[in-house]
Amino acid sequence: MSVVDLVRAATALPDAWSSRPLGEVGTACVKVLRMDALPVEEETHGTAEVLLVLDGRLELTVKGVEVSVGPGEMYLVEAGARHAVRPGGHGTLVIVEVPEG
Repeated sequence: MSVVDLVRAATALPDAWSSRPLGEVGTACVKVLRMDALPVEEETHGTAEVLLVLDGRLELTVKGVEVSVGPGEMYLVEAGARHAVRPGGHGTLVIVEVPEG
């Protein structure tokens, strides 16, 4: 596999919050997306997600608790946890989806 410029890959996406798979590590899927300042409705997933902010800030509500994730920080959303993006999230986000095994 060649080197991937994550910021460039996110910038090339047609829409914010539209992720692009970059590859797999074992059973985990690595994705990148571009955040804008708009909120994203609450959701749950059957897999855990690692959310890694490259630049900008991710504003979340997870199980009713507000969480702010800054550049160079990551947050693990457990499988089945209710979570939503609050207004103000912006920048580049890497998501690693980790199936429960």
